[in-house]
Amino acid sequence: MIDTHSHIYLEEFDADRAAVIERAMAVGVEHIVLPNVDNTTLTRMLHLEATDPVFFYAAIGLHPTSVTADFEKELVWVKQELDCRPYCAIGEVGMDLYWDKTFVTEQVRAFEQQLRWAVDYDLPVIIHVRDAFELAIASVEKYNNASLKGIFHSFGGTVEEAQRIMRLGGFKMGINGVVTFKNSTLGSVLPHVPLEYIVLETDAPYLTPVPYRGKRNESAYLEYIKNKLAEIYNLSPEEIAKKTFQNSVETLKILTLPAQSR
Repeated sequence: MIDTHSHIYLEEFDADRAAVIERAMAVGVEHIVLPNVDNTTLTRMLHLEATDPVFFYAAIGLHPTSVTADFEKELVWVKQELDCRPYCAIGEVGMDLYWDKTFVTEQVRAFEQQLRWAVDYDLPVIIHVRDAFELAIASVEKYNNASLKGIFHSFGGTVEEAQRIMRLGGFKMGINGVVTFKNSTLGSVLPHVPLEYIVLETDAPYLTPVPYRGKRNESAYLEYIKNKLAEIYNLSPEEIAKKTFQNSVETLKILTLPAQSR
């Protein structure tokens, strides 16, 4: 399996990160993608990737909740990183209006700049969307072309929203622990989404699946997400793992980046 979205470089894992990695490997996680948040997380993320650049793949981007009035200054270092070394994706980027709507315009501008870079650098994008689907997908549609691809991270939307994502052509939907929640609608939505559009993710340390909901999430819990998808799609867990692995490799620049270049 591939965990296409995990923040295990954060301080929540400082006390037992090695054990967390061992548990992930023990259940069959072969690669973990590390999306960046902002300039404050960059060093931590790159340090973790450097410990095992075959297992970890870093992405670079400015998270929407880190966008403020001076976002253009923040984007300078994103561009510097893109020019400095290869990354597997641009992310985590997007739109988030759940906590604060103060910087809506700035979020759109920051997101669209990073979408343009995705096209220019031929990189997939890892997209965060919360309470802002219409704005976010309108921006993606604006820059969508044959080369643009990526993942709508933590998808939890409607059948109509899933269909709109699928019409883009090159995008997958990241499914995490939310699919195991009792109040999740994904159980009725995903039967309308072919498995070819699905990838696995944890978003660790957040969105922990049942039976560990309320505790810190980790990549080993990808197993519970895989098993829930097996129920929804009426397939074996092995079939879910195989297909989502393939989807992840097709979408993200992993397994093709030489470790010595990162």
